[in-house]
Amino acid sequence: MARRDEQRGDRRNRGAEEERDSEIVEKLVHINRVAATVKGGRRFSFAALMVVGDQKGRVGFGHGKAREVPEAIRKATEEAKKSMIRVPLRESRTLHHDGNGRWGAGKVMVRAAPPGTGVIAGGPMRAVLETLGVQDVVGKSVGSSNPYNMVRATFEALKAQSSPRQVAAKRGKKVADVIGRRADGASAQAAADAEG
Repeated sequence: MARRDEQRGDRRNRGAEEERDSEIVEKLVHINRVAATVKGGRRFSFAALMVVGDQKGRVGFGHGKAREVPEAIRKATEEAKKSMIRVPLRESRTLHHDGNGRWGAGKVMVRAAPPGTGVIAGGPMRAVLETLGVQDVVGKSVGSSNPYNMVRATFEALKAQSSPRQVAAKRGKKVADVIGRRADGASAQAAADAEG
């Protein structure tokens, strides 16, 4: 009886998990074919780099290795879902401020952009920013074009993002005090949006 209840509970949890997974976007960034020389010749395997996100401020990446491509992709996707991070977005369309990230020889810069700009970034950076749900951003990669380093450097830049609400909480101030007065008068509206 207890076992049947456990199975039922598992089924219920699986439904919620599948619902959560259905809104997650998966992007394949890179597949690498690796050869190991063994006694009988060469043995080939595949390494896949995946980026997943809900397009609402959560994103993760993972890589998996296997003898077959689909299995490598499945492993990479599972790892990516486990390593998701939350990034605060301004007006659900862009970043709060500019940022730099570095991993190995990979260096990236990300900048907040006005509405209508689109995602101006290439390759692995674009995949990360699109799955994150950013609509207006300018990204530039200087240094290594290795997709693994570029993805990790992009994540370092995104981890450094902080919203006015987080900064205000850290300093013990109000959001309006942190944002200050801008010349265009947008700060009052931004403060109201951040508090609401």
